[in-house]
Amino acid sequence: MRAKFHQVPKNSDHTFKIRHDILPHFGTIWHYHPEIELHYLIKGEGIRFIGENIANFEKDELILLGSNIPHTWKCNLKYDSEYYVEALVLHFHPESLGNNFLNLPETLQVQKLLLMARQGLIVQGESKRKIIKLMHKMKESEGINKIVYLLKIFDLLSNNPDHEVISPNYASVSADHFDGERINRIFTYTFNNFKQNITLEKMSELSNLSVTSFCRFFKNLTQKSYYDFLTEIRINHACRLLINSNMKIGAIAEESGFENTSNFYRHFKRFRDTTPSSFKKDYLNQLTL
Repeated sequence: MRAKFHQVPKNSDHTFKIRHDILPHFGTIWHYHPEIELHYLIKGEGIRFIGENIANFEKDELILLGSNIPHTWKCNLKYDSEYYVEALVLHFHPESLGNNFLNLPETLQVQKLLLMARQGLIVQGESKRKIIKLMHKMKESEGINKIVYLLKIFDLLSNNPDHEVISPNYASVSADHFDGERINRIFTYTFNNFKQNITLEKMSELSNLSVTSFCRFFKNLTQKSYYDFLTEIRINHACRLLINSNMKIGAIAEESGFENTSNFYRHFKRFRDTTPSSFKKDYLNQLTL
């Protein structure tokens, strides 16, 4: 089955699209699209999936996604009227300014940047604030000024050495091999049930595959085993509890879906290269710097 990629809404009045989202949560599912995406999170928190990477996200994060890298943001839901997510999202098709735009000598650095962005980039450093200001100005501007701001943003991005690759092991997957409907069922079920015992048999049944075929399908798509994927979600949830609560380690282990405390310690050390107690201590020490 061919992938069902996300169709970014077209607007005949503009060459590219920038929007200011204020929503109860990000409603997007695991998806990809040919448009480059520049995503600035103004408010919200949760877990994001980009390529084969799983990590917590929080406000003031600026991320550049190249063409066709699968991604989604899963919010921590809070049921009150004050909670919402807010983001500035820019979508730009590589051919928006013409088929040869990225082949010009003057845009060589932009071309290199967008190739690197196919693995996802977290934008940091001095340029970050300037880029965010330009995104706000672009949202309010009209006519040729929109394109001027776009060029300024990509000039800053391509000359900014301070960025972090999000998914270095990710290999672009073709539409023939990206089964969007199936992977969405897997992701949604896992995210909603990671605190419970999840078996390969259950996931293979959900995916309409044999256990062997399911394991091969998931490994080919994400470059990791399903159990490593599940453990990463649990570890990320535990990290948030370590930072934002006074729960004891044993209670956090249970709340995050681990069988027991020793199992939790073993996996935490493997994925974070530290202990839960040291992780919390290091985080608190950073706040006092």
